[in-house]
Amino acid sequence: MKKFFVLLLLFLFLFSCSKKDQENLFTIGIFQFNDAPHLIEVRNGVIRALWDNGFQDGVNIRLEIRNGNGSSSEVQRIAQEFVEIKVDMIVALSTPCLQAALIATHEIPIVFSSVANPYLAGAGKSSRDHMRTVTGIESRGPINESLAFIKEIIPGVKRVGTLWTPSEINSKFYLELAREEGKKVGLEIVDVPIVNKSQVLHSAQVLINKKIDAIYQISDNTINESFQDVGNVAGENSVPLFGGFLFSTRLGACAALGWDFFEMGYKTGEIVMRIKSSENPADIPIQSMSQVRIHLNLPAAQKQGITFSDEFLKKADDILESENNSLFLSDS
Repeated sequence: MKKFFVLLLLFLFLFSCSKKDQENLFTIGIFQFNDAPHLIEVRNGVIRALWDNGFQDGVNIRLEIRNGNGSSSEVQRIAQEFVEIKVDMIVALSTPCLQAALIATHEIPIVFSSVANPYLAGAGKSSRDHMRTVTGIESRGPINESLAFIKEIIPGVKRVGTLWTPSEINSKFYLELAREEGKKVGLEIVDVPIVNKSQVLHSAQVLINKKIDAIYQISDNTINESFQDVGNVAGENSVPLFGGFLFSTRLGACAALGWDFFEMGYKTGEIVMRIKSSENPADIPIQSMSQVRIHLNLPAAQKQGITFSDEFLKKADDILESENNSLFLSDS
């Protein structure tokens, strides 16, 4: 019996030491707005960058990973939780997360990613003139290239439809940008607003009924999470669907131009490493992506009445040739 109590005390002592060691690790709070595919990719890229630099959760750093599940109030609660548990850094994946982090703290370093316009979100005035505790990766998509691409693929296109989410300032930003760029190439942008992801399917059907020639779905967190609903409606009605993020081709878009979000996350993780190594966020300019990639889905294109020339096929970075349009993303 005495031996048992000695072993028990030893176990409790070792457990206490282990727990204390965990609490003393450099802690990074990572949160995303929802399970949109592009946000999962960004998060995975951040974690991979940390791993490649020798940092593993529970070994020499501690990661507190959270998901707002599409709720603005939950995102705000998570940001406040990070402040209360005294994380050493906050990584905000999406515009709503950045906004929440900026409200929650002016002292803890914030690194953001997948934010279309960080200046609208309150991060600063320019890439070099930003808040002293904030930096990250701007993700403004190539709207002008995408619309010019649609015009080239469908020469007679006039009316292009899109859904958008008024509660997301990034979505409103993209809609206004699409209207502006559309005018330059002779395209009218027809829009239908949604409140939440449960409205995506019905609203896509409403959009189809507005006599549009094609859909160019601007990228926002709410719609991206339910993009397959847009893909199904486009396929059933033989309406060409172009996505605002690359993985949309695995959810029914015939083509998409955009950034590699895993690469974006990796670049974000490298910024995290720089700040962990005592570099001041104020001295790190806000960065942006530069390499536009092209993804194509040939079965979806056939259903939607689109044929790509050999020239476009050669330009593509990824071509989906089978009927399997499911998106497989690791959530680890």
